[in-house]
Amino acid sequence: MNQFIDITLDLLNGFSYTLTIFFVTLLLALPLGLIIAFGSMAKFKPLSALTRGIVWIIRGTPLMLQLLVVFYGPGLIMGQILMTEPTAVYLTFTINYACYFSEIYRGGIESISRGQYEAGKVLGMTKSEIFFKVILLQVVKRIIPPMSNEVITLVKDTSLARVIGYYELIYFAQRYQKNAGLLWPLFYTAIYYLVFTALLTFLFRWLEKKLDYFKA
Repeated sequence: MNQFIDITLDLLNGFSYTLTIFFVTLLLALPLGLIIAFGSMAKFKPLSALTRGIVWIIRGTPLMLQLLVVFYGPGLIMGQILMTEPTAVYLTFTINYACYFSEIYRGGIESISRGQYEAGKVLGMTKSEIFFKVILLQVVKRIIPPMSNEVITLVKDTSLARVIGYYELIYFAQRYQKNAGLLWPLFYTAIYYLVFTALLTFLFRWLEKKLDYFKA
């Protein structure tokens, strides 16, 4: 019983690192994704082509590969490690998820009929007023389902951070497998992920209901 409690507390400590990756990524990737979406939709063709090319590369390559390149690549070129594991993890996850979020944003924005923009202009509203007061909440309503899928995927993708030696939940569980020959802590981590994803699922369902007054 004491062993179970000790392992539970140790895995909770590991889960705190997982949560750090999760919240830092969301905090940085959500606004960055919107900026990238605007770049993808820009009328200036070189900018939109460059932005879409970057998004294509990020979405088309594995997150694990991106972690390895970001962490080891500069060191191999310069001859020394240039960033810490947490910095590499936060940077890679932020860029990766910002690109995915940008496509969700872009799809949501482009799904709004042009008539609403024109109606706003007739009423004398500026472009920023039309976007923030008329379009944005409708976009939020439409992107919640795909956004919730990406956010829940992020919870599970945090486990990839261990490939560059960053401490997170799975890393803590694997220590018991290697040092004590215990396999059950690895399976035990599933409870942490399931509980957290369940909470996120309820949160997104609540948000969808709160925005039900927007009809597609």
